[in-house]
Amino acid sequence: MSINSAGERSHASPRIALALAGGGPLGAIYEIGALCALDDCLDGIDFNACDHYVGVSAGGFIVAGLANGQTPHELCVSFIDDESSAERFDPAWLMKPAWAELLSRAQRLPGLLGSALWAWGVGGKPLSQAFERMGALLPTGVLDNSDIHTQIERLFSMPGRTNDFRKLRARLTLVATELDTGEATPFGRPGLDHVPISKAIQASAALPGLFPPVEVGGKHYVDGALKKTMHATVALEDGVDLLVCLNPLVPFHADPKVQHDQRIPSLIEGGFPAVMSQTFRSMIHSRLELGFKHYERAYPDTDIVLVEPDQRDAELFFANTFSYRQRREMAEHAYQQTRRWLLANRQALMGKLERHGVTLNIRAAQDPDARLLGSGSRHSEVARRLDRTLDDLERHMHAMGGGH
Repeated sequence: MSINSAGERSHASPRIALALAGGGPLGAIYEIGALCALDDCLDGIDFNACDHYVGVSAGGFIVAGLANGQTPHELCVSFIDDESSAERFDPAWLMKPAWAELLSRAQRLPGLLGSALWAWGVGGKPLSQAFERMGALLPTGVLDNSDIHTQIERLFSMPGRTNDFRKLRARLTLVATELDTGEATPFGRPGLDHVPISKAIQASAALPGLFPPVEVGGKHYVDGALKKTMHATVALEDGVDLLVCLNPLVPFHADPKVQHDQRIPSLIEGGFPAVMSQTFRSMIHSRLELGFKHYERAYPDTDIVLVEPDQRDAELFFANTFSYRQRREMAEHAYQQTRRWLLANRQALMGKLERHGVTLNIRAAQDPDARLLGSGSRHSEVARRLDRTLDDLERHMHAMGGGH
């Protein structure tokens, strides 16, 4: 986690933006846990009243929910908690085979096979070259992502919600990558705000190989992270005072001092999955670091706070990126880790946030009994709101009494 400091300034109503990167289902779980910790421990920032929300891939679902009025804790109930609810995001939606894509590819077998045999037997091309075209039989994705659109469309059609970018109070940008050009496409921006929010989320989260590309307006789109990790530039260009960013994927850094926390002595012992996870994380994080160095130079008047896991966190690294079985455990882990980080970095952090009217609630951050998940989640949300109201009242009474 890091902090970029801008120069001193004062705004009656600071312009605040929130940008969330992708990271699969586990990345979304981490971001929800971290957001709940920030929501509980930071006074003066309302994550449902930001001026601009930017989301990529899994982060797109979260920011769209926040822009639609769902609190971080309500998102936790919908996405992570086991409570039965009409607003629940069911993980089974993402685990259906892409039968339509598989059937479509299979139907091309006769034509492709005939073309390959003709190129080899009549055209005289080498066998390996003639049969290269058979690669078109492979599906572009093995899982069906159509339910992402249909189910989120249902969720955002409930009273008080909207599936229309143009009807939101704040600006929402969901970034996907156009397949044929490799260029980033910011759904929600003028000219692209007619696309349903649910369809934009489906496109932004279409990880190649896992999900088929999503067709929108005759063009095909895949995961927005192919171009950039965060895409925070779209908010910075609008001129915001404070930008809060969450990135769930970081490379693992083995620490000899905490060997007891590691699942294996070395990543090589984890085989192909561990090696590829570290490779992928290192690549996207290196790109993220370069991007933030550019932000510091190009947008010196914006304070930027980046929240991400500790790179020594073996528990989070070795969790299955697409596992929902661990979602409660990992959300709680992210919640507690973020609370610890706030306390450890409170001096540097609050020096940057206080100019925007944001303060750290020490009592909430230090509360040893604070838990994200447990019995009575909805009751706990009411209790949290009441506790925060009482804290505000106590501060006002203290100020009126001259500090006595």
